[in-house]
Amino acid sequence: MNYVRSLSWSVWRIRVELPDAYPYKSPTIGFINKIYHPNVDEMSGSVCLDVINQTWSPMFDLVNVFEVFLPQLLLYPNPSDPLNGEAAALMMRDRSAYEQRVKEYREKYAKPEDIGAAPEEKSSDEEPSEDEYESEDDEMAGPSDP
Repeated sequence: MNYVRSLSWSVWRIRVELPDAYPYKSPTIGFINKIYHPNVDEMSGSVCLDVINQTWSPMFDLVNVFEVFLPQLLLYPNPSDPLNGEAAALMMRDRSAYEQRVKEYREKYAKPEDIGAAPEEKSSDEEPSEDEYESEDDEMAGPSDP
């Protein structure tokens, strides 16, 4: 399943994989387009977020992931638990240089006009097509991250 998340002018495509035991087992979440963030692996897009990876509860659902957990992660990075060590080190050493790099990645990889440009990743024959996901609910706007 792919999901589109938009914060102001930036657009990220997010990969969501639901395990057979969902909601008792957490989904796997990853960014499809590149993002410069201490808690996101730059190559795979994997997300390091305790509430998804370690403290998941069946009381949570995908609405929590997209409306609370991911926006909080984007707005409040945790450089002390990094998947991207370079981003974490830069954030702690030189905050303005870190914010400039984040801006460069947003401008290069998270452009609204590129929303359909990323290649599709199909994990099974049962996965619905991208057209089935597109609706007004799939795009949410909010404040831009730093």
